[in-house]
Amino acid sequence: MKNPNGYGTVTKLSGNRRKPYIVKEGVSGRQKPIGYAATREEGLIMLANYNNDPWDIETDKITFQELYELWLEKRAVKLGDSNRSSLKSAYKHCSKLKKLKYKQVKSYQMQDCIDSCGCGYSTQGAIKNLFGHLDRFAMELDVISKCCSDLLTSEPIPETSKEIFTDEEVSRLWENQNFPWVDSVLFFLYTGFRISEMIELKISAVDLEAEIMTGGTKTAAGKNRVVPIHSRIQHIVQKRVEQSQSGYLFEYNGKKLNQTQYRALWAEIMGKLEMNHTPHECRHTFRSRLDSAGANKVCIDRIMGHKSKGTGERVYTHKNIEELKLNIELITN
Repeated sequence: MKNPNGYGTVTKLSGNRRKPYIVKEGVSGRQKPIGYAATREEGLIMLANYNNDPWDIETDKITFQELYELWLEKRAVKLGDSNRSSLKSAYKHCSKLKKLKYKQVKSYQMQDCIDSCGCGYSTQGAIKNLFGHLDRFAMELDVISKCCSDLLTSEPIPETSKEIFTDEEVSRLWENQNFPWVDSVLFFLYTGFRISEMIELKISAVDLEAEIMTGGTKTAAGKNRVVPIHSRIQHIVQKRVEQSQSGYLFEYNGKKLNQTQYRALWAEIMGKLEMNHTPHECRHTFRSRLDSAGANKVCIDRIMGHKSKGTGERVYTHKNIEELKLNIELITN
């Protein structure tokens, strides 16, 4: 009788073997082997036991790498794309622990991965965060009885003061708008989008006729918000739409852009134009310019995706879209 979809398989291997039947699970879709059996009947029993309790693991033997891979399959899928990507990158700095039994990994060994990674506070924080996720997962599976990650430290986030772009710098950007990727800086300065929001913006979310874009991430107030296309960047947006091959407004070599690629491009622009800003400072500049121009506070919050006491239900009617357009056009330079 055929097993149901996703149940797994018992297959006989070639050659003279003591246990010629390989048993593979089918839940993940990758047909991962879970053991070998002397007879088909024994293999079917093993498969049935596995499906009855697929999380039945040998807590004394599971390694750091095996726990990470199980966590990646069972828990990481519930995280956001950006967070999951950050944690997967952090795992690369934990290679010295891969073969160790997880229950034997001590806090000083975890701390050494953080201290020796050779990276700044952001990566150190991600490694610490990964250890926290794995420890909690290991506790859930009764692999460990205490969280060593509670003792870890990482470099603190440095205190920074955001510097907005000056009018002279904005003018310099317009003078150099044909330099590769300067259009993206201008896009930020006239929309208030975050990097993650710019990267995720698809051309299908751009309505050139209505002169609006629908996008945004991070918060409930920020998701799927309407941002008018300022008249000064309409040609930039239109050109990006027409040239898109991937379906995203901003792409890299015809494919979806990622933050690492963009930050490298940003550094090149800042060096070329002799400026010293972060992408997020465009967002601060955008709000500051709207505020200085006398824009309505509720409209500013709507455009930037901030929660505002005066917004009520976030329903974008023709009337309040026109109101957003009038306010964003108060930025005249």
